[in-house]
Amino acid sequence: MRPQILSGSDAAALIDDGMTVLTVGMTLIGASESVLKPLEQRFLESGHPRDLTLFHAAGQSDRERGIQHFAHVGMIKRIIGAHWGLAPKWMELISGDHVEAYCLPQGQITHLLRDMGAGLKGHLSKVGLGTFIDPRLEGGKMNKRTRSLPDLVELVEFQGEPYLYYHQVPIDICLIRGTTADEHGNITFEDEVLKLEVLPAVLATKHFGGKVIVQVKQIAKAGTLHAKQVTIPGALVDYVVISDNPEQDHRQTSSFYYDPAYSGDIREPQSAVKSTPLTIRKLIGRRAAMELKPDVTINLGTGIPNDEIGGIVVEEGLSDDILITVESGVYGGSPLGGIDFGIAKNMEALLEHTFQFDFYNGTGVDFTFMGVGQIDGNGNVNSTKFSGRSTGAGGFIDITQFAKNVIFCTTFTAQGLKVDFDHAGLRVVEEGKSRKFVDEVEQISFNGKMALARGQRVLVVTERAVFKLSTGGWELIEVAPGVDVEREVVGQMDFVPIISSDLSYTSSLIYREGPFGLREFLGGM
Repeated sequence: MRPQILSGSDAAALIDDGMTVLTVGMTLIGASESVLKPLEQRFLESGHPRDLTLFHAAGQSDRERGIQHFAHVGMIKRIIGAHWGLAPKWMELISGDHVEAYCLPQGQITHLLRDMGAGLKGHLSKVGLGTFIDPRLEGGKMNKRTRSLPDLVELVEFQGEPYLYYHQVPIDICLIRGTTADEHGNITFEDEVLKLEVLPAVLATKHFGGKVIVQVKQIAKAGTLHAKQVTIPGALVDYVVISDNPEQDHRQTSSFYYDPAYSGDIREPQSAVKSTPLTIRKLIGRRAAMELKPDVTINLGTGIPNDEIGGIVVEEGLSDDILITVESGVYGGSPLGGIDFGIAKNMEALLEHTFQFDFYNGTGVDFTFMGVGQIDGNGNVNSTKFSGRSTGAGGFIDITQFAKNVIFCTTFTAQGLKVDFDHAGLRVVEEGKSRKFVDEVEQISFNGKMALARGQRVLVVTERAVFKLSTGGWELIEVAPGVDVEREVVGQMDFVPIISSDLSYTSSLIYREGPFGLREFLGGM
């Protein structure tokens, strides 16, 4: 019953040509660097292992590490994952047709792992219908090389309704990370900042007879770990790798090795929270946050939402009134963004990744705030593929399909946009070279017509205008003071929106430095 204790190099040597490797993590959180680095080195020196299938849920990189170690022509034949926005080498390999590439929604991969671990052949869900995941559109196939290959997602009818059936993916090797292993292989996660989908991943791997490799910081005597703290029983662990350089290869996240406030071991005082400068991104976040209501649960996606709105809620003193969640399982606190997306300081609770998506899919969050790349006149939104470069869906599709209010946050144009603003309003100094409001989106990540049929409320918030989705298309309902509607709004769109007969102006209070009084916009909370 005792697992073998191996070096990172010996563990990497267990991965043979043609195997399917499942990795678990988010950004750099949970990355098994002590195994991934020698695995990459082995390939660069010998050309093996090659023709692997890499299978993962959340994006797992900080632009340099994590699954970037697999990003070599010949090493990977096929990638099945959710997000590559922080993995530039992977976006190049996919857009260059160097690998077979399937994108599936992040939450559906975690649920598929759970179902495979229970012995089921796949996962039945409505998530992805009407988007590029739907085989009637693209089937999640992200490049030309993949287009003629078999579908991993099947359209089926169940009890008279359409569903998507996500097919099983047999697993040979599972790479995960914990903090402590005892001599029997029991694994605890005390220093890790997320719970992730480690147990579903392990159970799915064991179902197919695969091997589980766990990287840890340290090993303890058998019987000394508290049973309630054990996340993975030793009976499910085959190999343990003790990281020989944890400060580099076993970091809580990309930006730091260890901070107890992010693993829930201490809570920092409110006085430690610092106001951030007022930028165009924060301006958009402020206006989006004005849509909130008292006592709601919200989700923050990557980009402007997570980077700005969480901090705005904290800065405005509303942490006890608005419950922030992140797809990683976070409830409450102040979330980090960018290469550290997925974690939060001063959390109230932390769920496993899989269960968080049960909540998003089953109940639906009150408000979700998401970034966006393209919007068309039919209400479709693209946040997953631009000019052939695939960032992937992440949890975007899972969350937006069932949220009661969907608020997209974006600059009006991209590539070079410059604005100036003060108490009098906003001025466009230099227009961006790339339009975001286009005739047709490159890929459908969010289906506007289906959202209206579900009764969802959908808005787009930019620095200069706010739009609401209606049966007739996008309706312009608000503009920033100082903005010329015809020249700087309609004139920068490929389609003509409906102009509200009750068009209003954005409150000048959002241009203030420091707290701007968000509470006053939320129904007198």
